[in-house]
Amino acid sequence: MDNYSAAQRRLKSQPSSWLVTGVAGFIGSHLLEALLKLDQSVVGLDSFVTGRRHNLDEVRNRVDSSQWKRFNMIEGDIRDSALCMKSCHHVDYVLHHAALGSVPGSLMDPLSSHESNVSGFLNVLIACRENRVKRLIYASSSAVYGDSQEIPAVEGHIGRLLSPYAASKFINEVYASVFAKCNDLETIGLRYFNVFGPRQDPKGAYAAVIPRWIGEMLEGRPVRINGDGETSRDFCYVADVVQANILAATAERAESANQTYNIAVGQATTLNQLLQLLQKLLPDRCPAIVPCMAEFGAFRDGDVRHSQADISKASQLLGYRPQYVFERGLAEALDWYVQNLNGASVKLKSSAAIPGDKPLKSAM
Repeated sequence: MDNYSAAQRRLKSQPSSWLVTGVAGFIGSHLLEALLKLDQSVVGLDSFVTGRRHNLDEVRNRVDSSQWKRFNMIEGDIRDSALCMKSCHHVDYVLHHAALGSVPGSLMDPLSSHESNVSGFLNVLIACRENRVKRLIYASSSAVYGDSQEIPAVEGHIGRLLSPYAASKFINEVYASVFAKCNDLETIGLRYFNVFGPRQDPKGAYAAVIPRWIGEMLEGRPVRINGDGETSRDFCYVADVVQANILAATAERAESANQTYNIAVGQATTLNQLLQLLQKLLPDRCPAIVPCMAEFGAFRDGDVRHSQADISKASQLLGYRPQYVFERGLAEALDWYVQNLNGASVKLKSSAAIPGDKPLKSAM
């Protein structure tokens, strides 16, 4: 039995209590779904600034009614220290994913980025300490590698930071280390590399590249590429991020705690390769789709040229094993993207939907 299956079996037999901040977000809602399916009790905290109520509706329709009753939703902001303290009460594990996650957004409004990502994180740390939480797992980012030229990226070697967002995530790692040393609080930071999958928001000026491009292709618009298309990313399917969180929370080896880990696949894909793959896969699901042209523009401020992870540390200390190479994850996510992107007037070639899907209920 692999480590992830073993961890799931242990949780199923010995349920715990969890807090998921940013629970209505893309990653947070997947964490909620996975935990409820393991019969865990979950407190969710979200301000709905970037989180979406319909993500919670989707989770509710993908779990049993008895499992859904184990979920307690608290609406509020991590900048509220008293609310963070209340949310951590009687909680065993905290999965912290509430943040303002946009690099361009942080360049335009660094103060808001700092208040949510740093001050909010500090509130969560203090609440975890005061409530004697067993372990805090928090979302860091590959952005902390900045202009490092080392490929693949190794946890101990970072470059100069390129955005306020990157700075906020690095400061989180510093604070987590300090609290681990001074307050005996176990923390683990997960440096995510370009996560994608169902429930990823395709809207807005700073939408992630995969849902944005799919939306543009479905609407027959040119795909916009920042730079020459040879920028590369290590795309990680959201199911592997869920795996990493559960493994990090339940890891029993003492040396696994108070660390940061790269969470990715370890496979670099250029934007040009991504476009070619979408052009190959989408027509199989959408026969009416027309070939799209690419429009090349300037490189975006704050972006790194190449990003690829060395995942050996997570493999050795957490037992992390990616289950989705990029092509498999993209193929699995495409049906959801096609069915949920607004403005798409095309139909799937097959009627295959995400297993377990039901019509969404009204928002909570």
